[in-house]
Formats: sequence, structure tokens, C-alpha cells
Amino acid sequence: MKLSPAYRLAATILHGFDEYRARFKQITFDASRRFREAAWRDAQQASAARINLYGEKVEDTLGRLQRTFPQDVLAHCETWGEARHHYAELISQRLDYELAETFFNSLFCSIFQHRHIRNEWMFVYSSRDDAAHRSGIELCRRCPVNGDWPNALRWALQEAPFDNPFADLERDIELGTALLEAQLPAAILQAEDAQVELLKSVFYRNKGAYLVGRILGGGEQVPLVLPILHGEGFGEKQGGDPCLHLDTVLTETDEVSIIFSFTRAYFQVDVPVPGEFVDYLKQLMPHKPEGELYAAIGFFKHGKTEFFRALNQQVAKREDKFIIAPGVRGMVMAVFVLPSFRTVFKIIKDKFDPAKDVTHAVVREKYRLVKRHDRVGRMADTQEFSNFTVRKDHFEPECLAHLLEVAPSIVSLKDDKVIIKHCYTERMMTPLNIYLEQCSEAERETVLKDYGNAIKQMAAANIFPGDMLLKNFGVTRHGRVIFYDYDEVCYITECRFRHMPKGQGIDASSLSIGPNDIFPEEFGPFMFANKTLRDMFMDQHPELFDPDYWLEVQKAIRDGRVIDVYPYRNKQRFAGTVGQLVY
Repeated sequence: MKLSPAYRLAATILHGFDEYRARFKQITFDASRRFREAAWRDAQQASAARINLYGEKVEDTLGRLQRTFPQDVLAHCETWGEARHHYAELISQRLDYELAETFFNSLFCSIFQHRHIRNEWMFVYSSRDDAAHRSGIELCRRCPVNGDWPNALRWALQEAPFDNPFADLERDIELGTALLEAQLPAAILQAEDAQVELLKSVFYRNKGAYLVGRILGGGEQVPLVLPILHGEGFGEKQGGDPCLHLDTVLTETDEVSIIFSFTRAYFQVDVPVPGEFVDYLKQLMPHKPEGELYAAIGFFKHGKTEFFRALNQQVAKREDKFIIAPGVRGMVMAVFVLPSFRTVFKIIKDKFDPAKDVTHAVVREKYRLVKRHDRVGRMADTQEFSNFTVRKDHFEPECLAHLLEVAPSIVSLKDDKVIIKHCYTERMMTPLNIYLEQCSEAERETVLKDYGNAIKQMAAANIFPGDMLLKNFGVTRHGRVIFYDYDEVCYITECRFRHMPKGQGIDASSLSIGPNDIFPEEFGPFMFANKTLRDMFMDQHPELFDPDYWLEVQKAIRDGRVIDVYPYRNKQRFAGTVGQLVY
């Protein structure tokens, strides 16, 4: 029987998706080897390669479609509607069906330039009800405590699938048990039914491996994360492989949420059933959007799909309208928000303020750089949308008028629709300059210290923010300072840090002479107009104003050193290592 063009279209897309998934799994599977061998540079390259992989496979599949099918077939929406039906049948028994739907959507949007977004032609909504389809695959391993917390922790570590030995397992168990007994609620500590439950898959990122799960008992539960590191500084190698140690024990929901933050690189973790895996993580972090959880485990494109669906649902409620974002308006970006959705939408203006010597293409490349780079918990992840369409009456008139004025090539009206040709989305935060105006004295001191730590940790990851004004940083609900304005971001290794010429002055509004020349001694007046804040910050972080500090960071990066930045506070660690930067 001759197959219809629509069926062949569906089968070709699914073939491309299978190629993507096979390579994705291969890169992810190799994370355990990279951790075992301490191949940190390989890990960084693998992370970037996996992010790039999706776009590469979409392009490959698009080329295959264009070579296989006549243009009139590909440009016919009804053919895609029929292909959608066949595709839904082909993936109906797959464990990763939702990822396959997103891949189909990517091809549809590539053909139609993100127009004709309708559920009858693509998967605006999923083809399946998750509640009606459970795989039966057991994701977790479990151990009853029976009043013996040291033994439960020993089980958690010994039964984990690590090839490296622990440097001092008994020491780790002793320290971990003491922390558990200090942190856990009495109801769980004393419960006869207490048990430790951990996902079988290990979460790898940077130099860390994380065991993730929860502790249950007495009708209560708390999340549980056990960060495992190489035992540098106090554990010798055994059999040629570095030894391991337990670095801390995390049991607070907020702590776990920070581990899975939208400001961090995506985990490399084996995910047998993506939907059920995310459902489990959602139980540990109930306030974390599903889209962010999908992104955290590497499926950032499906995270975008989940974000889009959630946004549509929120807009349909008509609780509020899009407004201009509070704070100082940007020189490069126009920013608007839907307050109830906790997201900012950023579009590139047609014309930039004279102080900004960049182009549209340069700005977009800066955002791509950050997407591919390790964000070390200090740079917000973004999603990129094309031909974003919203009804006109969902905008406050002032907001819409502003967007049409500053970006007429990007924002246009068609009947009752607002069409935004290109935009970025980021999680909403309180701009640091606004936060400092509203916070208490104690909060001011804490957030300024974290502001400096953010700059240092980005530097450790070879990122210089360029424009370090307070308005370009935000404060999360956890009180963490995050950088989110990328139009001047660059690699530390591209900068030329210089001492101020003796006996010469320099305009405080300009920090460089050549395009890459930077004078850290002049950072103070540029960053802080308020002298009280400036003095407080300079007392906390004097090294940031010393060119030699930046030159030392440059040298470490050029020497191939991967500087550690861990997602929990130094005081929580069982053992610190000299030279590490730790949140």
C-alpha cells in the first residue's frame, strides 16, 4: 500500500527525533565517565554540545523534508494536520512522547516561520493525558530507616552507581547523620515508618554529582539532596581514580530549588520517563514551574513548550494585562511583564541610546553565548520566541504604545492582534536598584555582599558582565543576586584589565580606552551613585577594584583551571577546598 505524503512527513520527522534522542542519550550517558575521570573540560564541552544538538537535528530534519517533499506539500497546513494525526499515533506508546511532540512543533514552526499556531496542525496542546498513561517503571530506590540513620545514609552512598571509592565513608556518614538529626522534623526522626527514597539516576553537573530524593515518615516528607564531590585535598586516589566525599546534606525545599535554579547549567541525568521524572521533582519543589524542571534536566525546548502552554492559560484568565516593566528603562531592550505570571518579556529596540555601540545581531549572539555557557547560578536562563502573537486587549495602552514606538520593526498590529517578531523571556526578579531602595539595613548589607559574589562567580566561569550597573541585576525570592542584561557580556579572557595610569585622570563614565580595556579602579563611581552603598560594597569586596585580581582570574582560566562554584553556602559544606568559590 502506498503511504500518503502526510504519513511519510510524520515518519520523517520522527526519524529525525530518534536521531536527536539517540545522540542526547549518548552524551548524557557519558557523564558518569567524565565524573569518574575528573574530565571537567570535557564536561563543559559536552554540556554545550548537548544544548546545540537540538537545533542541529532540527536543521538536519528540515533539510531532509525539503529534499524529500515538494514545496506545495510542505506549505499546506492541512497536510500537516493529517501528519499530526499520524504522528500522534506513532508516538502514542513512547515514554518520551511529549518531547517528540515538541520536535514536531519545531519543524512546523521552521516551515511556517512560527505562524499558523493552531492545535489542529501542531501540538499546541498535548495529544495525551498523562494521568491515563503510567509506565510502571520504578524510578526510585528505597531504604527503611528503622531508627538507624547512619545505616540509611550508608545505604544511600554505597548503593549509588559510582565507580570511584569514597575517601572516608565512615567520616561522611558521621557528618551526614549529625546534619540530618539537626535538620529533620521530630515527626520524621521519631517515625517508625521513616524511609529514605532516592531517584536511581545520578544528576551530574560541573564537578558535582547529586543524589536526589526525599525522606518520608510520620505523614511528612522533606526533600533530600546529597552532593558528591571528588575528595580533593583530603582523599588519595585509589586504583588510579579520584576518591569521593559527601559535601553536605540538603533537606530544605528552598535549598533544593536553588540546586535546580533557572540560573544554572542543565543537569546531565538519565531520565527513563521524562513526564514521570518531572512529576517526581515537582513533589520536591512544588513552586517550581514544570517548564523549568524540564529545562533543568536538559529538555529546555520542551520546557519552552510547557512555558508557552502555561502562559496561554494565564492570559486566558484575564487577571491582568501586559505592562511596562517597573524600573529604569533599558537602552537596548524594551521590557514588559504580565505581573501575575512572574515573567519578563524583552525585545530589542530598533535604535539604541548613543552610549551603546552594538547591533541587533551582536545582542542576539550575546544571548546565545549565555544560553550555551555555564551560568553558575548567576545568570538567568532565557527562552527565545518568534512571531509571538497576543490579542491587543491583553496590553495596557501605554505599554503597547511604547513597544510600537521603540521597536516598530519588531512589534506590529494586525487586526486585533499584536505580533512580536522576536522576543526573549526570563523569570521576573526585583531589579537590584529597586530592591536597595526598599530593603532594610541588614538586607542591604547581605544583598551587596551577594552582588559582589555574583560578579566573582561569573568571572570564575569566564564571564565579564560588561555593564555592571545595579539595574542590570535582579534579586530572586531567595535573595540571590542574578545578572540578566547580556548586551555587553563577554569572556573574561577577551578583556584587558589595566591599572590607572599614574598622574592621569579618566572620565568616570567610561571604564575603558580601547574597546577591551577595563580599569577596575574606576568601578566604584560607575556602579554606585550613592556613596554610602559604594563604601559598603568596597569594604566587602575590595579585590574587585584591583586589576591584579582580575588578571589572576584570567590566568587561572587560561591555564585550564575549572574554578568551582557550588550551589550552596560554604558554611553548609563538610570540607572546603582552597581556591574554590562557593555560593
